Amino acid sequence: MQIDSSLANILTPTAIALGNFDGIHRGHLEVIRPVLEWDNADVYKTVVTFDPHPQQYFTEQQRQLLTPHQEREIILEQLGIQQLILLPFDRDLVKLSPQEFVDRILSQQLQAKFISVGEDFRFGNQRAGNATDLVTLTAAAGIPTRIAPLEMDGDSRISSSRIRAALLAADLILTQELLGRYYSIVGTVVNGQEIGRSIGFPTANLKYPPEKFLPRQGVYCVRVDTPAAKQLPGVMNIGKRPTVDGVNTTVEVHLLDWEGNLYGQQLTVYLHHFLRSEQKFPSLAALTNRIQADCDTARVFFQLNHPS
Repeated sequence: MQIDSSLANILTPTAIALGNFDGIHRGHLEVIRPVLEWDNADVYKTVVTFDPHPQQYFTEQQRQLLTPHQEREIILEQLGIQQLILLPFDRDLVKLSPQEFVDRILSQQLQAKFISVGEDFRFGNQRAGNATDLVTLTAAAGIPTRIAPLEMDGDSRISSSRIRAALLAADLILTQELLGRYYSIVGTVVNGQEIGRSIGFPTANLKYPPEKFLPRQGVYCVRVDTPAAKQLPGVMNIGKRPTVDGVNTTVEVHLLDWEGNLYGQQLTVYLHHFLRSEQKFPSLAALTNRIQADCDTARVFFQLNHPS
């Protein structure tokens, strides 16, 4: 899949899903699905989002993302999207009126032949345009536009903010329900202090994007995709490792009953079950015993045989 932040390099013409899409949750999928189903082989199935997130632009504060661009690209490609466009959200874009946004961006530069947006989509200077306005303006330009209704979960709409709240509460059942999949963390294995290896539980220390939204600190049952294998069971710790006087937050994964060298490789970690909060142990021996208990619990969770 092509990913681009320069409109000069994009593939056209396009059928586009337009929005922020942080999380690519079930509500977002309802916006993306019409593009995937658009019956025209001559257009590129495209997702158009904004970089940085509009909220970050206006507040000038780093926004933590459920799906940084690297993860977003992986998920969208799996869905069948051919192109991800990161539309620069800058002063020039902010100043465009709704009519100018349609004429310059959607019609001229993206050469859109079909557009899908969510019911709550806003665009143009001071968010002057709404989804209904977009339908009217694009119809005048000969571009059909579909408005996807808000996706509900019970009596509440599905939103990125609800997913963040569920993750901070370590409610992975609700998180999976809202996303339609397991929450994941993508990172590259880098050198760590190798404390886990010294106590018999080697871990892969993940370098993840600084803007990645992390769930509640603690220990999780996870499945891990490596370049060579899929869905390997493991235990992950997110936290500051207080037993060894850690300062920075780390993400470390121990793969159950697996040996090998993962340095430099990209892993995708899927969170399945929250085991416990992070805690400080009186000694490395006590920590070792608890990690062993965590691994045993994870084996039961994943219905694995205990190694002989």
